[in-house]
Amino acid sequence: MKVIEKALKDGRTSLSEYDAKQALAAYQIPVAREILVDDVKELINATEEIGYPVVLKGCSSDIAHKTEKGLIRVDIRNDDEATAAFEDIMARMDGKENAVLVQEMVKGQRELVIGLTRDPQFGPCVMFGLGGIFTEILKDISFRVAPLEKRDALEMMREIKGQKILEAVRGMPAADLDMLAELLINVGRIGLENEQIKEIDINPVIISGSKPVAVDALIILDKVKE
Repeated sequence: MKVIEKALKDGRTSLSEYDAKQALAAYQIPVAREILVDDVKELINATEEIGYPVVLKGCSSDIAHKTEKGLIRVDIRNDDEATAAFEDIMARMDGKENAVLVQEMVKGQRELVIGLTRDPQFGPCVMFGLGGIFTEILKDISFRVAPLEKRDALEMMREIKGQKILEAVRGMPAADLDMLAELLINVGRIGLENEQIKEIDINPVIISGSKPVAVDALIILDKVKE
């Protein structure tokens, strides 16, 4: 994958959020609509294209934890708010390739985490569980060694304690399990076909209506030993 080759050539060990989502999209993983901008004119054009409300995020391959650094602004509803947020985020960033992601506000109350780790013995292992703030608190996750078949992916969903979150609940439709299974299978494929990828963290995957959408993503790279 070109985006990975370029990052490694530049001596980087992770992809920016934007590049990580480009890599996921290349494997038919649904990602939030977003545009990368680095000046106010591009910002306003992007907000017009995506439509308010939007989320703004600082974007650089040097940044893994945007929330702690104050680099995320949500529910921005007009050009004045967008410009102020953009200028504040850019001022807080100290990487070499500073830019801001203008992202659609993906609506949905259910958040999942999907990821991949490369085990020294078993190789790429796919992870599924409750996402958002609950990832660290509850650690409600399941694992499978790639490659996955559909039945493996469906079993992973049934194994978590919070599996009822995927059912029709509180007026929300049931999550599209076929789409979620495809997403898990494709994350496994990414790991199998790109040995330079050490880790993938897609958190949160928001269930918007019934469809899963990757809203944030981190990909960690490892130089392949010759």
